Amino acid sequence: MKTIAPDIQQWSCFSQEKQLDFNGLVLTINDHCILVDPPPMDAADRTAVLKGRAVDYILLTNRDHVREAEVCRRDFKAKVYAPEADALLMEIPIDKTYKDGELLPGGLWVIHLKDMKSPGESALFLERGKGYLILGDSLIGKPPGQLNLLPADKFADVAKARESLARLLKYNFETVLVGDGTSILTGGKEAVRRAVEA
Repeated sequence: MKTIAPDIQQWSCFSQEKQLDFNGLVLTINDHCILVDPPPMDAADRTAVLKGRAVDYILLTNRDHVREAEVCRRDFKAKVYAPEADALLMEIPIDKTYKDGELLPGGLWVIHLKDMKSPGESALFLERGKGYLILGDSLIGKPPGQLNLLPADKFADVAKARESLARLLKYNFETVLVGDGTSILTGGKEAVRRAVEA
């Protein structure tokens, strides 16, 4: 478990197939404990979560990040939230759906990104400190220190995907926490700008 900020921790599971880390987040904010896009946890990470505040919610950013959500729901007795446009495409039951502009528990704002790999792809924005942007599959942190789109064949129209990503630049954030790859702790907004304009 890696501490990003006093109330934000990240754990990772290396994917041999993709050759990058799959990341999950533990957010302990406003009396809530929230997991985001949980990949498998090793015993140490699981113990760290169990020692903290009880997990209330599991937030999924897209249909492909179900990962270990069902295991976590069972183990931590938490509710699973997912994007409205992806909920019916998921293999697990969803407790509540969310959509663009919604304020989720913990003060996370939903930014729905159209024309991505999945119809419900959403970023989450946390407006505290210098700002945190949480991404699922909209951009990946590979190579480390950079953000990039998934391969072009994952999109119906890459140009439209980039246009959609430009929405992110309206928000003020310094840190970008990615679901796949290496997160960017400083200079995150510039990294997003470079990815959009590439």
